[in-house]
Amino acid sequence: MTIDESNYSRFLDQVASEIDIPPGKYQDAVDRYQAVGRWLQDGDYAGCSAELSIYPQGSFRLGTVVRPIRDGIEASYDIDLVCEVPLRKGLTVPKSVKFMVGERLRENGTYKRLLDPEGRRCWTLEYAEQDGVGFHLDVLPAVPDARGLLDTAIAITNKTRAGYFWSASNPRGYGAWFDGKNAAAFTQVLLEQKQSIQRRAPHIYASIDAVPDQLVRTPLQRSIQLMKRHRDLRFNHHERIDYAPISIIITTLAAHLYANETDLYSTLSGIVNKLQAHATLVEGKAIDPSMATMRLIQRRPDGTWYIGNPVNPDENFAERWHEDNDARARAFFSWVGALQEDLVNILGETNPRFFKERLNRALGAAIVSKNIDVIMPPDVVIDAPPRIHITSPAKPWREE
Repeated sequence: MTIDESNYSRFLDQVASEIDIPPGKYQDAVDRYQAVGRWLQDGDYAGCSAELSIYPQGSFRLGTVVRPIRDGIEASYDIDLVCEVPLRKGLTVPKSVKFMVGERLRENGTYKRLLDPEGRRCWTLEYAEQDGVGFHLDVLPAVPDARGLLDTAIAITNKTRAGYFWSASNPRGYGAWFDGKNAAAFTQVLLEQKQSIQRRAPHIYASIDAVPDQLVRTPLQRSIQLMKRHRDLRFNHHERIDYAPISIIITTLAAHLYANETDLYSTLSGIVNKLQAHATLVEGKAIDPSMATMRLIQRRPDGTWYIGNPVNPDENFAERWHEDNDARARAFFSWVGALQEDLVNILGETNPRFFKERLNRALGAAIVSKNIDVIMPPDVVIDAPPRIHITSPAKPWREE
């Protein structure tokens, strides 16, 4: 069996589309977070003379959202919303800002019913749907932390056993950086994808112009979705979950390494192979000089690791990688190696049964079976596992 690379790329694209948020669910999420935003903006907040700023962040903003897997089953979508309160950081405290937002949510009977207990950084509204697909809407209280007119930095509330404190963040700046990495490919696919989405969902979007940019997906965004899906399945165990690579690291490294490839397989293989070149760092060895120039993943002389936030180099996404004998670093590169074998090098697999089994483990059996015809024609025979019949077994299997 030989798999055509272009067909395989099309298969990966269809799988990524399946794990993405569909247009109807996307619009439901937008309607809900806009309603929450209006409610928050209409509130009265001590010391505020301007309007709150409400905007999405994270995978929903970046177009890399996937339906997560928890305890072996697909769970509700996570939607992250920043609630930026126009107060000077030096004239307020994080606990006060956190509870301003929480109390305003509780003033609404519906939101009070949906509200979870206070989280470490945010307030979470749990939306359940009749079809079993719901949303976790995380509302993240924050204040401006800009140091210049063009600075979009914020300080977000954070709670630990020691109390409340501020953490630095800049989701709007990060979003603009990611958009820059994605811009050329986005322009190339924009019209065709909007036309396709409008044809598939005319009851939601009456015209092409009504289709939001946030539903357009480039090979970079699709690659990140597939990487996150593979991550979710590989670390879907209680003893592994704490060491699962975090999404911001996956997204940042993938965006840095994207070379504007135009098809999904080339994009994914390019990103994964470049990441794998850094694996020698775990054993304290030098990496390929062609990879070293970017210094995206660094292991410092003191044994700590560094993956910088591209809009705030002082923020280290890998600040915990040295803990537990570099457990998170080892888990990351072990995952990258599995990703390379499961989704990149798999084109070298010639046995149809093994090929499908590997895809099942990597992406999920149901979604693979639904789309496998793109790369494996129906007349291909997938051999069943060999059955062995022993006619004269030795004890203890032989009955006397």
